[in-house]
Amino acid sequence: MITMSTKQQIILRYFREGQSQRQIARELHIGRRTVKKYITAYSQAQVSAGPSDKLDTPLIEELVAPPSYNSSNRGKRRLTEELAAKIDDFLKENDSKRQAGLHKQVMKKIDIYEALMSEGFQIGYTSVCNYIRSKTDKIREAYIRQVYHPASVCEFDWGEVKLEINGKRRTYYLAVFTSAYSNYRYAELFHRQDSASFQQSHVNFFTHMQGVYHQMVYDNMRVAIRRFVGLKEKEPTEALLQIATYYNFSFRFCNVARGNEKGHVERSVEYVRRKAFSRQDHFDSLSDANEWLIQRCKQLNTANSQISERFSHEQQHLYQARAAFDCCSLENARVDKYATVMVSSNRYSVPDHLVGKLLQIRLYAEQIQCSYEKKVVATHQRSFAKHSWNIKLEHYLNTLRKKPGALAGSLALQSADQRVQHIYQQHYCDHTKDFIELLFYMQEKQISLQKIERTIDQLQGLGCRQITTDKIITICQQRPYSRPENRADAIEEESRKQLHKLAQLFVNH
Repeated sequence: MITMSTKQQIILRYFREGQSQRQIARELHIGRRTVKKYITAYSQAQVSAGPSDKLDTPLIEELVAPPSYNSSNRGKRRLTEELAAKIDDFLKENDSKRQAGLHKQVMKKIDIYEALMSEGFQIGYTSVCNYIRSKTDKIREAYIRQVYHPASVCEFDWGEVKLEINGKRRTYYLAVFTSAYSNYRYAELFHRQDSASFQQSHVNFFTHMQGVYHQMVYDNMRVAIRRFVGLKEKEPTEALLQIATYYNFSFRFCNVARGNEKGHVERSVEYVRRKAFSRQDHFDSLSDANEWLIQRCKQLNTANSQISERFSHEQQHLYQARAAFDCCSLENARVDKYATVMVSSNRYSVPDHLVGKLLQIRLYAEQIQCSYEKKVVATHQRSFAKHSWNIKLEHYLNTLRKKPGALAGSLALQSADQRVQHIYQQHYCDHTKDFIELLFYMQEKQISLQKIERTIDQLQGLGCRQITTDKIITICQQRPYSRPENRADAIEEESRKQLHKLAQLFVNH
């Protein structure tokens, strides 16, 4: 392969130093025909250039043009007619599948290459790709660069990320916001890609920005578009209408299969996911993962001075944000015989006196809130498993008082705090009724579990062999002991002060 440097040496040695073509070929270790080729081309360029006082355009082109080889007449040795016909058959089969709605099951270039190799054809993967590209290549779309004003447009999109939280690996959903003007990025993780998470992500974003963008841009996501009306009209979801009305921003949707219409956030999802979680993907909790994500986004935004400057200017043009929107979906559920309500295939306990009652359920992104007659009766951390039971022991105390024998093997006890189970196992295995009374006392007097544990330790320190609820209540009701003031000590201290004053009088005289 002749390089530009070798071509220059050939021309200089022949025209400046007067070496022969044979000598040049011998010293540069190249063929004489190659030497002759570049000398002849240079000579012809000199002739066509004309007088030396004119601009030597052909000569300049010949001098600066890199060495090239004419391979237009070279035939394809491996890509035979038989092999090309075989590739055409695969491409026709792909077209048939697309027409049948099986676009996700078509063969890719690598699949076609592997199929050819399995049938005994000898060809390179690059040759297969080049041939398929020549058969399927279309006119590429041109894009029109847009000009954005400060705070005018912000784009939103979802992404997926696999993380290991508390030792379990699962898929979480990444809500990403990107300003079209400043390219400022904000992201947050959620368990699900539902309406509650969609609204909560906007509330957190506007709170973080301390303002609202004039227009939000979405693709054809299910949480934003309820249904298509005709070919182009789209009906927004109630969740989007609620959040847009509350914060007074407009919105628009991209055309179908036109992700480039919100190209800022399309790139931001991949960029933020890679920068935040390519090296760190193990966390103790989702809140820890979100805290890490916020810090990484802050670093990405401040690392680029242009983003920081534009964002500072953009903040002055944001709409004023209202107080945080109460983003939740409302449902009604009836309490079953187990004193639970069913929400998204999962059960959540409520106080047992509400069996048979119809409750209002507020479904937040991370929380479940149950209300009866406009009063909150139960709050649970939202479960994202399937067919799970989320039970709180304190919801069943009235029933357990009547049926104390049901406590030992109950799901309520197994779901209780490990410290509660430890107290029961250590001190109340044979005194279930007494243990239930202790739970009633803790609930009525709002006594913390930590205080009960300290009281038990205090009783054991006093040498008490058997821990009972009466003893615990007695200790808890005692007022803190304060040592009475010793009157003799007070008199002595006062006498000392008077003696000191008398001594000062003698010193002055």
